[in-house]
This record gives sequence, C-alpha cells and structure tokens, in this order.
Amino acid sequence: MIEINNHLDKRWRYSLGHSLEESVLALFDSLIMAKHAPKALKVSYLLKSTSHLEITRFKLRLILELKIVKNDTNIFKLQLHNEEIGKMLGGWIRSLEK
Repeated sequence: MIEINNHLDKRWRYSLGHSLEESVLALFDSLIMAKHAPKALKVSYLLKSTSHLEITRFKLRLILELKIVKNDTNIFKLQLHNEEIGKMLGGWIRSLEK
C-alpha cells in the first residue's frame, strides 16, 4: 500500500491523514468480518465496507481538491485501488443476493 501520510503537509498529516488511515483500517476490519461471518450476516458487513470505502474516496478527493499533497500521482493510484475494491465488493454483494 502507498504510504500517504508522509507525503501530506504537516498541517494535514495528523487530521486528514490520520482520519484517512482510520477509514482504511475500518474498511479492512469490516471486510475481515464479512469474510468470517455466517452467510446471513455477510451482506450487512459488506454494506458497512461499502460505506467505509465511500468515505475513503471522499477523503482522497478532498486531499486532491485542497491540493495538500505534493505528488498527485500517489492519490490517483489510491483512487484506482479504491475503484477496484468497489467493483469487487459489488460483485461479492451481488453473488450473495442470488
């Protein structure tokens, strides 16, 4: 994973940067819970994962719009990873709804 916190301006590192890290960790947490949950509970954990992913997307976009990172390339890479995770989450949810 790309280390974003070191590339943020010090002013934003401990607010938005830390918040972004917490959102990603919450996403991982809910994905792991979904992986190990009984089939009846998987969809609820996956929906929670989707909300964490959306919050992560919002924070990455905020970083870009506020222009608080020196190199936008890393943010764009993270956005591509988020897009891929979103597609995989959507597929997982659709497979459980059948």
